[in-house]
Amino acid sequence: MLIEILTFKLAAGADEAAFLASDQRVQVEFFYQQAGLVRRTTARAADGEWAVITIWESETVADAALRNSKDDAAHVVLMSFADESSLRLKRLEGLPG
Repeated sequence: MLIEILTFKLAAGADEAAFLASDQRVQVEFFYQQAGLVRRTTARAADGEWAVITIWESETVADAALRNSKDDAAHVVLMSFADESSLRLKRLEGLPG
């Protein structure tokens, strides 16, 4: 199992309600269509940082989804809300249990 944690801040002037609507759209239209998706959730910290936590069956399927996301219109729109300089992606190996 692979756990991806993407953290970021919204771009200056980004509309939070529009971001949340876009996040819901990409979850249904893109992520739910990807083979090997286990779970995905979005969270917000009190300081305004956001996190998207995605759990994949393997690194192979996570890599495939990352490649697919570059051409997905809903994903491109979602990422337009993020401050590009704040984007951080971390991958962790899930432990049994």
